[in-house]
Amino acid sequence: MNKTSVKTGKTLRVFTTILLLGAMPLLLGMAGCATGNRYEQSTGERIDDRGTSSRVRSALADDPEFKYGGVNVETFKGTVQLSGFVNSADQKNRAADLAKKVASVNEVINNITVKESVN
Repeated sequence: MNKTSVKTGKTLRVFTTILLLGAMPLLLGMAGCATGNRYEQSTGERIDDRGTSSRVRSALADDPEFKYGGVNVETFKGTVQLSGFVNSADQKNRAADLAKKVASVNEVINNITVKESVN
């Protein structure tokens, strides 16, 4: 072996070691984000929940009886929370009924507030 190939081999090993050590925190960080727990969503759960929220919003918007845009929809691990304000108890109940029928909804928490009518 000549001196050039020995230097190239050492340089390549040092470069590879630096590259692997530099990439390790990135790889470990990504692995940590992929898993969820009781209080945090995994990446897949977050994507699924966004889709569920979107389907619930569409169900509310497309329903001929429930026509009220003042309802917010949030989803966490398949549990949909409805909040906001409506004019009647019927609207509140209809929103919950529509949400329960949407695919991937495990539970509905109906925190919608019925506005008090002023006589």
